Amino acid sequence: MTVPVRYYCPHCETVVTLPRDPYLDDKTVTPYPLEGGTYVGPDEDYERDDVDGVRFVCGERVGPTEWDGPGCGEPFYLSFVRFEDGREVEPAPESEFVELAGSGPRRPRGPGGPPGARELR
Repeated sequence: MTVPVRYYCPHCETVVTLPRDPYLDDKTVTPYPLEGGTYVGPDEDYERDDVDGVRFVCGERVGPTEWDGPGCGEPFYLSFVRFEDGREVEPAPESEFVELAGSGPRRPRGPGGPPGARELR
């Protein structure tokens, strides 16, 4: 037995309907995957024990999904409640690393500013 469950895209609020077994518990819908999560598409077997959620692309008609609009094309993630050793595991967003430009901090070159700068009078 499946039931239709509706989710909002966190980017544009388009609604997707996904038929699911009622025993699966939803944890969250986010614009990013949760750390350590294994996500599959809505056309794959998302009810397996080794799957933590479903990865949607907003508006993409794949598998049993039904959309209430064209969607924005951005990915978003449905995460199920996860348990380890009989206890619920709190999800965490994936770490995102940012590379800064340059090889180090830049400092002003004295009171006149950078070479070639003119003083305003």
